[in-house]
Amino acid sequence: MQTNQLLIQLMLYVYLPLWGIAGFVDWCCHRATRIEHTSGLKESLIHSLMGLQMAVPILLCLLFKVNVLILLICTAAWLAHEAVAHYDVHYAAPKRHISVWEMHAHNYLATLPLYMLLLIVVINYPVFIKLLTLDWQGEFSFIRMPYAHGGEGYLPYYLGFMAVVCVLPYMEENLRCLVVALKNKAAVA
Repeated sequence: MQTNQLLIQLMLYVYLPLWGIAGFVDWCCHRATRIEHTSGLKESLIHSLMGLQMAVPILLCLLFKVNVLILLICTAAWLAHEAVAHYDVHYAAPKRHISVWEMHAHNYLATLPLYMLLLIVVINYPVFIKLLTLDWQGEFSFIRMPYAHGGEGYLPYYLGFMAVVCVLPYMEENLRCLVVALKNKAAVA
Protein backbone atom coordinates (compact mmCIF):
# COMPACT_ATOMS: atom_id res chain seq x y z
CA MET A 1 0.00 0.00 0.00
CA GLN A 2 1.31 3.47 -0.84
CA THR A 3 2.32 5.80 1.98
CA ASN A 4 -0.48 8.27 1.22
CA GLN A 5 -3.02 5.44 1.29
CA LEU A 6 -1.68 4.31 4.68
CA LEU A 7 -1.96 7.86 6.01
CA ILE A 8 -5.54 8.10 4.73
CA GLN A 9 -6.36 4.79 6.46
CA LEU A 10 -4.79 6.10 9.68
CA MET A 11 -6.98 9.19 9.52
CA LEU A 12 -10.18 7.31 8.60
CA TYR A 13 -9.90 4.38 10.99
CA VAL A 14 -7.89 5.78 13.91
CA TYR A 15 -7.95 9.59 14.18
CA LEU A 16 -11.55 10.28 13.13
CA PRO A 17 -13.09 7.61 15.40
CA LEU A 18 -10.75 8.55 18.26
CA TRP A 19 -11.88 12.18 17.94
CA GLY A 20 -15.50 11.04 18.22
CA ILE A 21 -14.72 8.87 21.26
CA ALA A 22 -12.92 11.78 22.93
CA GLY A 23 -15.99 13.93 22.28
CA PHE A 24 -18.18 11.30 23.93
CA VAL A 25 -15.89 11.11 26.98
CA ASP A 26 -16.02 14.91 27.19
CA TRP A 27 -19.85 14.78 27.08
CA CYS A 28 -19.84 12.16 29.87
CA CYS A 29 -17.71 14.53 31.98
CA HIS A 30 -20.11 17.42 31.32
CA ARG A 31 -23.00 15.22 32.38
CA ALA A 32 -21.19 14.10 35.54
CA THR A 33 -20.53 17.73 36.56
CA ARG A 34 -24.15 18.67 35.80
CA ILE A 35 -23.21 21.32 33.28
CA GLU A 36 -26.86 22.40 33.07
CA HIS A 37 -26.61 23.75 36.65
CA THR A 38 -23.14 25.31 36.39
CA SER A 39 -21.87 26.85 33.15
CA GLY A 40 -25.16 26.05 31.41
CA LEU A 41 -26.50 26.54 27.93
CA LYS A 42 -23.78 28.95 26.81
CA GLU A 43 -21.01 26.41 27.34
CA SER A 44 -23.10 23.63 25.81
CA LEU A 45 -23.65 25.72 22.67
CA ILE A 46 -19.91 26.43 22.56
CA HIS A 47 -19.32 22.65 22.47
CA SER A 48 -21.76 22.28 19.58
CA LEU A 49 -20.04 25.11 17.73
CA MET A 50 -16.66 23.39 18.12
CA GLY A 51 -18.14 20.16 16.77
CA LEU A 52 -19.47 22.00 13.72
CA GLN A 53 -16.12 23.72 13.22
CA MET A 54 -14.52 20.32 12.75
CA ALA A 55 -17.45 18.60 11.00
CA VAL A 56 -17.32 20.96 8.02
CA PRO A 57 -13.67 20.32 7.03
CA ILE A 58 -14.00 16.60 7.76
CA LEU A 59 -16.98 16.29 5.44
CA LEU A 60 -15.34 18.43 2.77
CA CYS A 61 -12.22 16.24 2.81
CA LEU A 62 -14.29 13.06 2.70
CA LEU A 63 -16.45 14.23 -0.20
CA PHE A 64 -14.26 16.48 -2.34
CA LYS A 65 -10.79 16.54 -3.83
CA VAL A 66 -8.50 18.58 -1.60
CA ASN A 67 -7.47 21.76 -3.38
CA VAL A 68 -6.40 25.19 -2.17
CA LEU A 69 -9.98 26.14 -1.28
CA ILE A 70 -10.51 23.01 0.85
CA LEU A 71 -7.09 23.45 2.49
CA LEU A 72 -7.88 27.09 3.33
CA ILE A 73 -11.23 26.06 4.82
CA CYS A 74 -9.55 23.32 6.86
CA THR A 75 -6.92 25.74 8.16
CA ALA A 76 -9.46 28.45 9.00
CA ALA A 77 -11.71 25.92 10.74
CA TRP A 78 -8.79 24.61 12.80
CA LEU A 79 -7.75 28.14 13.83
CA ALA A 80 -11.33 29.04 14.73
CA HIS A 81 -11.69 25.78 16.68
CA GLU A 82 -8.53 26.58 18.65
CA ALA A 83 -9.79 30.06 19.52
CA VAL A 84 -13.20 28.78 20.61
CA ALA A 85 -11.63 25.90 22.59
CA HIS A 86 -9.48 28.41 24.48
CA TYR A 87 -12.53 30.55 25.19
CA ASP A 88 -14.52 27.48 26.27
CA VAL A 89 -12.05 26.52 29.00
CA HIS A 90 -11.66 30.17 30.04
CA TYR A 91 -15.45 30.45 30.37
CA ALA A 92 -16.07 27.08 32.07
CA ALA A 93 -13.15 26.83 34.52
CA PRO A 94 -14.48 29.32 37.10
CA LYS A 95 -18.02 27.93 36.83
CA ARG A 96 -17.56 24.17 37.22
CA HIS A 97 -15.06 21.45 38.08
CA ILE A 98 -13.04 20.19 35.11
CA SER A 99 -11.93 16.68 36.01
CA VAL A 100 -8.72 14.91 35.04
CA TRP A 101 -10.75 12.76 32.63
CA GLU A 102 -12.17 15.86 30.99
CA MET A 103 -8.69 17.38 30.69
CA HIS A 104 -7.50 14.19 28.98
CA ALA A 105 -10.48 14.31 26.61
CA HIS A 106 -9.63 17.96 25.85
CA ASN A 107 -6.06 16.93 25.03
CA TYR A 108 -7.34 14.58 22.34
CA LEU A 109 -10.00 17.00 21.13
CA ALA A 110 -7.34 19.70 20.70
CA THR A 111 -4.51 17.66 19.20
CA LEU A 112 -6.35 15.33 16.84
CA PRO A 113 -7.65 18.16 14.61
CA LEU A 114 -4.08 19.46 14.29
CA TYR A 115 -2.76 15.97 13.47
CA MET A 116 -5.51 15.52 10.89
CA LEU A 117 -4.76 18.91 9.32
CA LEU A 118 -1.06 18.05 9.13
CA LEU A 119 -1.86 14.67 7.56
CA ILE A 120 -4.06 16.41 4.99
CA VAL A 121 -1.11 18.68 4.18
CA VAL A 122 1.30 15.72 3.87
CA ILE A 123 -1.11 13.68 1.74
CA ASN A 124 -1.80 16.71 -0.48
CA TYR A 125 1.66 18.26 -0.42
CA PRO A 126 1.51 19.65 -4.00
CA VAL A 127 -1.69 21.49 -3.04
CA PHE A 128 0.06 22.87 0.05
CA ILE A 129 2.87 24.19 -2.16
CA LYS A 130 0.25 25.84 -4.40
CA LEU A 131 -1.26 27.43 -1.30
CA LEU A 132 2.10 28.78 -0.13
CA THR A 133 3.18 30.06 -3.57
CA LEU A 134 -0.25 31.63 -4.20
CA ASP A 135 -0.69 29.46 -7.32
CA TRP A 136 -4.44 29.38 -6.79
CA GLN A 137 -5.74 29.50 -10.35
CA GLY A 138 -8.41 26.85 -10.83
CA GLU A 139 -8.21 25.92 -7.14
CA PHE A 140 -11.45 27.49 -5.90
CA SER A 141 -14.11 24.94 -6.73
CA PHE A 142 -15.56 21.86 -5.11
CA ILE A 143 -14.56 18.84 -7.18
CA ARG A 144 -16.37 15.68 -6.17
CA MET A 145 -14.02 12.72 -5.91
CA PRO A 146 -14.71 9.82 -8.26
CA TYR A 147 -14.27 7.44 -5.31
CA ALA A 148 -15.08 7.70 -1.65
CA HIS A 149 -12.33 7.56 0.96
CA GLY A 150 -12.66 4.30 2.84
CA GLY A 151 -14.87 2.78 0.13
CA GLU A 152 -18.55 3.16 -0.58
CA GLY A 153 -19.72 2.20 2.90
CA TYR A 154 -17.36 4.32 4.97
CA LEU A 155 -19.24 7.63 5.00
CA PRO A 156 -22.64 6.27 6.16
CA TYR A 157 -20.96 4.18 8.89
CA TYR A 158 -18.80 7.10 10.03
CA LEU A 159 -21.74 9.51 10.07
CA GLY A 160 -23.81 6.97 12.00
CA PHE A 161 -20.98 6.47 14.48
CA MET A 162 -20.60 10.22 14.98
CA ALA A 163 -24.37 10.63 15.37
CA VAL A 164 -24.32 8.09 18.21
CA VAL A 165 -21.18 9.28 20.03
CA CYS A 166 -21.34 13.04 19.42
CA VAL A 167 -24.36 14.53 17.67
CA LEU A 168 -27.10 12.92 19.79
CA PRO A 169 -25.26 13.32 23.12
CA TYR A 170 -24.53 17.01 22.49
CA MET A 171 -28.10 17.60 21.32
CA GLU A 172 -29.22 16.03 24.60
CA GLU A 173 -26.80 18.31 26.48
CA ASN A 174 -28.15 21.38 24.69
CA LEU A 175 -31.71 20.35 25.46
CA ARG A 176 -30.92 19.57 29.11
CA CYS A 177 -29.24 22.96 29.50
CA LEU A 178 -32.08 24.77 27.70
CA VAL A 179 -34.72 23.18 29.97
CA VAL A 180 -32.84 24.26 33.11
CA ALA A 181 -32.25 27.77 31.70
CA LEU A 182 -35.95 28.15 30.94
CA LYS A 183 -36.90 26.86 34.41
CA ASN A 184 -34.48 29.33 36.01
CA LYS A 185 -35.83 32.17 33.90
CA ALA A 186 -39.42 31.25 34.83
CA ALA A 187 -38.49 31.07 38.53
CA VAL A 188 -37.01 34.59 38.39
CA ALA A 189 -40.02 36.05 36.55
